[in-house]
Amino acid sequence: MGDDVRKQIIEELKVAYWMEIETVMSYIANSINLDGVRAEEIKKALAADVQEELGHAQVLARRIKTIGGEVPGSQAFTATQDALQPSSDHTDVMSVIKGVIAAEDGAIKQYIKLIKLCDGVDYVTQDLCITSLADEEEHRRNFMGYLTEYDQRG
Repeated sequence: MGDDVRKQIIEELKVAYWMEIETVMSYIANSINLDGVRAEEIKKALAADVQEELGHAQVLARRIKTIGGEVPGSQAFTATQDALQPSSDHTDVMSVIKGVIAAEDGAIKQYIKLIKLCDGVDYVTQDLCITSLADEEEHRRNFMGYLTEYDQRG
């Protein structure tokens, strides 16, 4: 793999890494902050997804290091997931569901970008991105189901 392509892959892996880390932070906050009977299922789903998203971040970090990059520290982090920020209304389950869908859409888009970038160049990174993409698509589908259910209930 050429040095320019490798550097580009590393930079895109870092983007995906930070997306996963930010998702973990927001999922933890929302899984704790939400209140009310209607929030319980969403809180459980978010708490369960924290471990999977953290696992994605760890896999991405290992891959960054393996292909010659350096995993960034916390001072390099810039938050971007506005839709997933905890609401001051702790019963606003819909904003959390919509925020999760937005975060998953972003992750899906980033993994697709990496899959295309790695095609024919870095099959290992491509494979781990395909696996993570499948996980993100499943998370998105689950929360789309919650959205439909909550829309029907009003």
